[in-house]
Amino acid sequence: MNHLSLNTPAIIDFPKAIHEVECIIKSNSPVNGEYRLLVLDAPLKVLDCEPGQFFHLLCPVTGDLQPYLRRPMSIYGYYPDKGELHFLYKVAGEGTSAIATLRPGDTFNVLGPLGKGFDILPNWQNLLLVARGVGLATLAPLALEARRLDRKLTAICSARSDSFLLSLDYFRDLGVNVIPLTDEDGTSSVENMGAVIEKLIADEGIDAMYTCGSNRILRLLQSIGKTHNIPGQIALEQQMACGIGMCQCCVRAFRRDGGIVNERVCREGPVFDLQEAIGC
Repeated sequence: MNHLSLNTPAIIDFPKAIHEVECIIKSNSPVNGEYRLLVLDAPLKVLDCEPGQFFHLLCPVTGDLQPYLRRPMSIYGYYPDKGELHFLYKVAGEGTSAIATLRPGDTFNVLGPLGKGFDILPNWQNLLLVARGVGLATLAPLALEARRLDRKLTAICSARSDSFLLSLDYFRDLGVNVIPLTDEDGTSSVENMGAVIEKLIADEGIDAMYTCGSNRILRLLQSIGKTHNIPGQIALEQQMACGIGMCQCCVRAFRRDGGIVNERVCREGPVFDLQEAIGC
C-alpha cells in the first residue's frame, strides 16, 4: 500500500459536503435490554444522506467516562422534513456508555455524512436484506429508499430471541416482507437461512442482496450470489480514528481483479461489493 501524501486526491476529493455541527438531543431512549435509539434535532445541511453512510460522533466526557476518539455510527434514519437524525446503538464500551448519558436538550457534536452508501440499480426490482442484531440499523435506511423507488424488499432479520429482534414494525410499515429468524426457536442457523433464501429465489427471484457485519451471513450470501449470479453489497464495520481517510486506521483487504487490494472502510466504503469482501 502506498504512503499517503498531501497531494493524494482521494483524501480530499469527497463526493458530498461534510459538516461538523452541534445537534440538540430530542430523545435517547432504550428500545430493549441492549439497544438505544438516539434522536437528534439536526440542521438540514447534514441530512443530505445516503443509506449506508455514517457519522463520526464526539462522545461526551464525564468524570467516569473519558472516551478519547470519536465513534463511527451508521445512520438509522434521516428525515429532512422533520429535521431529525436517528442512530440505533448498543451500549458496549466507554464511547457508547458515554453517549447513553446524553439527555434531551443536551448538545452533541457530529461529523458527516461520511462514506459511500448503498446502490439500487434501475434493474434491481426484487431486493433482499439480510442482517443480524444491530446490523439492521445500518440497513434500515435502505428500506426507506426502496419504498421511495417502488422496489420490492424482503428483510430476513436474525437475532438471539424475539426480544432482540429490531425494527420489525419499522420495516413492515414500509411494506417490507419481514422474515424473523432466532436462535431461540432454532431458525437462525446458516443452513436454514440458506434454505429460506433459496426458496425466495425459486418463488419470486432476487435481483440484489444486501447485508452488514456478520461473517457467516457474508459467506452464505457470497455462495448464493455465485451460484445464482446475484449481485450484492455489504456495509462493513471497522475501528476508525479520523473517519475521513487520512489515518488509514480502517484499511481492510478486498479481492479484486484476481488479486488483493487494500482500501479504507471510511472513505472507499463502508459499502463494498459483496463478492470482494473478505471476512475478519
